Amino acid sequence: MPHSANDIDDLTPEIELKSKTEIKKEMHQLQDFAQSLVEMSKHQRSLMPLSEDLKDAMVVADKIKNKHEALRRHIRHIAKILLETDLAPIHQAIDVMANKHQQATAKFERLENLREQLIEQGNDAIEALLVEFEQLDRQKLKQLVRHAAKEKKAEKLGKHYKNLFTYLKEST
Repeated sequence: MPHSANDIDDLTPEIELKSKTEIKKEMHQLQDFAQSLVEMSKHQRSLMPLSEDLKDAMVVADKIKNKHEALRRHIRHIAKILLETDLAPIHQAIDVMANKHQQATAKFERLENLREQLIEQGNDAIEALLVEFEQLDRQKLKQLVRHAAKEKKAEKLGKHYKNLFTYLKEST
């Protein structure tokens, strides 16, 4: 029984065809991503789930960083490797690293605010902090706050001001 044209169309799987422009756009995005990977520190890349091919490519990229044209071609090569790689775990690792930075920044700001609050409010703020963090040494904290307040009043922020921050950072 001969097949009609409609039967053949039903048998072929639907293939999504991409235009040349879409393919180029995707390759440029992959090249940009490859560039960002190359620009990361070796330590940051060591935290990423990279395939052996990508790790080897990164070693080569580090060696040719000062050779602009060679690096540009190599980044295109890395982009081709990325095309065949599952990028989700790599993006997830990057998000985790970015989030750690945001968390560190938030903690730093919280400690700065706490230091200012202790200096401005004195004993009331110290007592409230001691209730929240029992491991703090009352005498040491009071001494650091008193010296830091003197420095702030004299508008010469120095050793004690920094020491108070360090003590809060290590103890809270």
